[in-house]
Amino acid sequence: MSKEPILVSACFLGIKCRYNGEINTNEAIASLREKYELIPVCPEVLGGLVTPRPAAERLGELVVNKEGEDVTSYFKLGAERTAAIALEHGCQQAVLKAQSPSCGCGIIYDGTFSGKKIAGNGVTAAKLLAMNINVVNENTLQSLK
Repeated sequence: MSKEPILVSACFLGIKCRYNGEINTNEAIASLREKYELIPVCPEVLGGLVTPRPAAERLGELVVNKEGEDVTSYFKLGAERTAAIALEHGCQQAVLKAQSPSCGCGIIYDGTFSGKKIAGNGVTAAKLLAMNINVVNENTLQSLK
């Protein structure tokens, strides 16, 4: 019997794709490979951004980096490419990085780079949710179906 495929933020699996270039391995998420086929994705890299890169936050419908540059197009392209990967693999669930401007689900940073958080979704999380894909983060793994 084959395992259910799920999208997973690549940074959780030890891939150096976080904006700051640091490793963000999460053993609880990596251990999901026992039950699921993990499909690693980094929407920001898929959208054409390099690692490391300036931190970015959502500001309304835009995504801006700490230098004030509008990087929305990279985030939208990454969301589209991630959605295509989800469809290609038949993914109905995703485990994405909390509070990220691409992957955050439910709570994200407010766009002021002050550390303040607001209700909202990252660009990719919003795209996947619109496709009826169950999106959870490292803090809500119990919500996997």
